[in-house]
Amino acid sequence: MCFEGILVGLVTFLIIGLFHPLVIKAEYHFGTRSWWAFLLSGLVAAACSIGLVRGFWSIVLGVVAFSSFWSIKEVFDQKKRVEKGWFPKKEKKK
Repeated sequence: MCFEGILVGLVTFLIIGLFHPLVIKAEYHFGTRSWWAFLLSGLVAAACSIGLVRGFWSIVLGVVAFSSFWSIKEVFDQKKRVEKGWFPKKEKKK
């Protein structure tokens, strides 16, 4: 029996679940300036994914890469959600 497919599915689910709060925290603390960090991490993960020979880890890094790229869009969407009052806005220090 081969459990690699179900394991990739589980890891993908966990990665997506991790990126959701990451986007919220990044936008809260750094605003939309955090998009470059997601771009950089996505590029690094994509490069590592291409360089790996083993299928499982290459796939996992590919999922991390494209989750990072998707998070760039989500950071800007999160800003709109904050403006609508759906999430708390960070107060500036006085």
